[in-house]
Amino acid sequence: MTAIAPTGFRTHEVFNQAPPRVGVNEYTANIPLVEGVARYDATWAQRELTEVGSLVGTESFQHDAELANTIVPEFRSHDRYGNRMDEVEYHPAYHRIIAAAVEHGAHTSAWADPRPGANVARAASFMLFAQIEPGHACPISMTHSVVPALSEFSPDLSQLWLPRLYGRGYDGRLIAPGDKPGVLFGMAMTEKQGGSDVRANTTRAVPNSDGTWSLTGHKWFCSAPMSDGFLILALTEQPSGTALSCFLVPRVLEDGTRNVFRIQRLKDKLGNKSNASSEIELDGTVGHLVGEPGRGVRTIIEMVARTRLDCVYGSTAGMRQAVAESLWHVRHRSAFGATLIDQPAMTAVAADLALESEAATSTALRLARAHDADADDTEKAFRRLATAVAKYWICKRGPHHAYEALECLGGNGYTEAFPLARRYREQPVMAVWEGSGNVIALDVLRAMTREPESVAAFDAELAKARGASALFDAHQDRMRSALAELATLDATQAQYRARAVAASMALGLQASLLLRTAPTAVAETFLAARLGDDRDLEYGSLPAGTDFAAILDRH
Repeated sequence: MTAIAPTGFRTHEVFNQAPPRVGVNEYTANIPLVEGVARYDATWAQRELTEVGSLVGTESFQHDAELANTIVPEFRSHDRYGNRMDEVEYHPAYHRIIAAAVEHGAHTSAWADPRPGANVARAASFMLFAQIEPGHACPISMTHSVVPALSEFSPDLSQLWLPRLYGRGYDGRLIAPGDKPGVLFGMAMTEKQGGSDVRANTTRAVPNSDGTWSLTGHKWFCSAPMSDGFLILALTEQPSGTALSCFLVPRVLEDGTRNVFRIQRLKDKLGNKSNASSEIELDGTVGHLVGEPGRGVRTIIEMVARTRLDCVYGSTAGMRQAVAESLWHVRHRSAFGATLIDQPAMTAVAADLALESEAATSTALRLARAHDADADDTEKAFRRLATAVAKYWICKRGPHHAYEALECLGGNGYTEAFPLARRYREQPVMAVWEGSGNVIALDVLRAMTREPESVAAFDAELAKARGASALFDAHQDRMRSALAELATLDATQAQYRARAVAASMALGLQASLLLRTAPTAVAETFLAARLGDDRDLEYGSLPAGTDFAAILDRH
């Protein structure tokens, strides 16, 4: 009897799948970012940014990003002997990522070396790291943002802590801060009963005989609880009653003793999985007063402003990842007889996603330059209003942008094996943290009312593009009329208009910047798609005659 040879286990060949997107220099491949770094006086940082771009594009860094988000942080309340620990254990991949970000100065380089373009270089580095792994960017951002609060309001604490904050070394252990090569910071403002309404807080602080304070209460959201220090709001007794004060709370005291910092649990969040966010209780916890007693909101607000700006950077980084990954797929995948990118419907969607990303990048870098140490009064007024406007719009556009990019990958995009599913869950956090949409829209109104010079500076920035486009001129005229009408409304009626006004201002700023800095095809298409009579904020509705190649070749 003749034996029948086995057929084996090979059922098919894998083809028409995009190759792995690894080994791409994420800096040099991002033309709008490279151009913006040069435009805003940070050419001196090109070498290091190229190094960062190469690092985050490696297969190993991308794998670390995946590990950090799939093997998530775990809370350890007690050791095996029953001693209270209050520690969070991260996968080693998370430590490698955040150590690299610190080494390259994504946290405090702009403060340590405050020259023209310093915030631009730092923003670019921050966005490159956050593009691949966004969770670690939370403590990196808070560490950057605590510096002005300490510098302006507490010279003594600054002398002790700023050299530590400027360090380029990382050690994730809970040890005395003076024994570390660098430190990271967090902040904790919100409580169960108030959320963004911090004036509803109940945590209290009482003075100690040695000049420190003891804090007792809770915080509902405390991210990166393994950080070395935190700015925390607590009520103190004042002649007129209780009022919020700001305190620096070390996780570990100078002698190596652990401060009372009781982690209750970690939040089970939609996204941002690599970054532990916790609920904490304070019980006689040692703190150091920052700024004047009873002026806690005023003290911490500069930190909040900087973290809001970093939310803009984070959303922009997410848009860049969404564009990069979706374009990679549609340039390598064929269907119905043509490469996907050559299918007209897909071409329009891809180009529109790229336009959104470029507009966000242009805005982020312009804001970064306005935050440099050489900013004059006009720049400071501009950034006060423009940061809130950009935080409202760019962060709100992020989730839908991520979804449309995910859809470009079809079923692959919906799986956790590809990074856009993670990005889709990530983008909403930038719109929620440091003030959700309504909070930020109301901050836009507050800035216009309390600092009218910010309106003039914002309008002057937009006016630099006057005459370049009839569409833009008409939009700015409408915006000016809306702002003038807004000034006549009572507070209730103004709130009804807040979102629309913020959106109009954001689109005006982006249009002005692109008219002045981007190729004609990019600027004109953006204006027609966002400001034209047939505008449609859904992605893929671009005007006839669009030069798709000119837009997509920049990405």
